[in-house]
Parts: sequence; C-alpha cells; structure tokens
Amino acid sequence: MAESSGPQDEGTGSRRGRRAIRPDPGAGPVSLLAHRLWELKGEAGDPSFADMAGRLGAAASKSSLAAAARGSALPSWETTWEFVRVLAVDRLGRDPEQVRREWRRLWEQAQAGEAAEATIEARMPDQPEPPPSTRPSPTAPDRSSQPGSSQPGEAAPTGGSSPSGAPLDGPGPPPDGSAPSSGGPEPSSGPRPGARRTPPVRKATVLAAATGVIGVAAILLGWVLPLLGGSDENEPTAQPTPAQTVSPRDDSAFEGDVTFPDGSVVERGASFDKVWRIRNAGTVPWQDRYLTRMNDTPCKAPERVGIGPVLPGETVDIKVRVRAADSPGRCKIFWKMTDEDGTPLLAGKKPVFLDVTVA
Repeated sequence: MAESSGPQDEGTGSRRGRRAIRPDPGAGPVSLLAHRLWELKGEAGDPSFADMAGRLGAAASKSSLAAAARGSALPSWETTWEFVRVLAVDRLGRDPEQVRREWRRLWEQAQAGEAAEATIEARMPDQPEPPPSTRPSPTAPDRSSQPGSSQPGEAAPTGGSSPSGAPLDGPGPPPDGSAPSSGGPEPSSGPRPGARRTPPVRKATVLAAATGVIGVAAILLGWVLPLLGGSDENEPTAQPTPAQTVSPRDDSAFEGDVTFPDGSVVERGASFDKVWRIRNAGTVPWQDRYLTRMNDTPCKAPERVGIGPVLPGETVDIKVRVRAADSPGRCKIFWKMTDEDGTPLLAGKKPVFLDVTVA
C-alpha cells in the first residue's frame, strides 16, 4: 500500500531539541490516553510530529499532535483520530472501522474520567473562615479593671475612698461622728449610682442610620413624583436599546460523496471525477476559496480546485479530476479548505478525501 512517493521515515534518525517526556499512565485518564498514543507512535516506527502532519497526511498541525501526546489536556476527538489514523491505519495497515471504534472508546473513557475528576474537585467543601476574634480591641479601655468601676446592673459603692484618699461619694462622716461641715463640697451632680448611660458610639450609629433612611426616602420621592405627574410631551422619549450584533461564524457541513464513495475500485491509469457535496453552515459567504491537496500519492490530482462563491445555507458540489495510478494499490488523497493564499480555513474541521482501490 503506497501512501507517499517520498522516502519512508522509520524513526531511526537523530532528532534535534529536547527529548519529549512521556506522560505517566497513572497520573490520570488523560495521561493514560496520551501514554497509549506514545505506544502506538513507537509501534509505527516513531515518526516525528512534523512528518505525521506533513508527509503522512494527518489533518492536524504538528503542535496539535504534540499536545495530544503530552497528556496535559484532553485533545479533541478529531485530533486524536488523525493521530491514530496515519499510524494505525495508513502505516500499520489495520482495519479503519475497528481502529476507530477502539480508539473512540478509549477517548470517551478519558473524557468521562476527566469530567469525574472535575466534579469531585467542585464538590470539595471550601475551608471555613476563622471566627472573628473575641478579644477586646487594644485601643478600647477595659472599664472593668479601672478602680471604682462597676459592672452593668450593679450599684456603685457608697463610701470608701479612691487610691488617692478622696471620698468616692462625697465626704463621709467625720471620724468623731459629728455632722459634716456646711462649707464642704456639695454632692456630685452626675448620674446616680447604678444608672446606665447611652454610649456615644451608639448615639452616632443611630444618627447615621437615621440620616441614611432620610437620604433614601428623598431619592425614592424624586423618582416617584415624575411618574405620578405624567409624562411631558416636550420631554424626549427613551430610546430603545440597540440590538446586540452577532459575531460572524464560519462553518461547513459535509453532505456526502456524490461520486466514487470510499472503497470504490478504479482501473489502472483511468481518469475519473470525484465529487463531494458541502454546505455553508455558517453566516459568512464563501468567496475565493479552494480545496487544496495535502498529500501526494501515486494517483494524480490537481494541487487545488475552486469553491463557490457559496452563500450561507447553500450547498455546492466540488469536482476534482483524478488519474489512477499505473499499478495496483490503494489511493487516498486529502484536501483542506484554504483561502486564495493557501492559508487553511476551518481548522477544527476534518479534511475531505478520496479513498479508492486501484485494480
């Protein structure tokens, strides 16, 4: 089975740069899938990622293939299949349907395992925040430790003296039992013992709350009064909110093979027309677009063929003239949509291809 007219890469030559570190299969479902991709790559002769994306005809870039084998993130199924197809099917000659079913199952297992790990991490409870400290503020005085202070609900002591020797509740009786002198100090006019005083901080809080309520009421009043008074004909009417613009979307849908479906048999040296039907599934008109050939085979075909113009929602039949090889074998040619300069378009889409047997 001939896939390329160039020399085959058996992976025995020396390569530049750092040696790739293979993922640990026990690190998770994605790493296990990447490990299996490495095993397949080694079984197929260990070609480079550049050769896989170029000469072997994988419809994925070299960086995408390398990322799939790195195991740090789950690759898309399209990238995984192109990785496997060029090695297991095209190079090792295995049955395409059997390979596709096997690797699709492995990819879905990795996808399910990755989703399960994400669910477990999302359900892990957050660490509780530490409770606020109950210790008194270092700037607030501890009134309970001050001399002569009383606890709430307790009466202040009557009599006795302060540490400086002054009476606490006015002058007490003289030591000899006589009446106090009329010229002595008058009793204090402060609060009675045991009476509670509203802290200044609480008063300020109440005042701030009342001010806030008054401010909110004023705002609501200014908003409601114009509504009650009706609208003024001279006032400008509210303009409708402009509709949000929708970003253009470029997309395609493969409708099917019109001629020579996969597995068709053609005679050696015969010329035939391969036709695909493709639909513009996006919102962008197709203008100056082409199907560009991505690989070489013993069968001969043009480098590129034109597409369109095609409006969104329309379908187009694309015809390419092919000449079969002069010797028996399999002929598989890939084409990818590009612009006029050859820049690939719709990177996430698989290429269209011709797959016939020359007898």
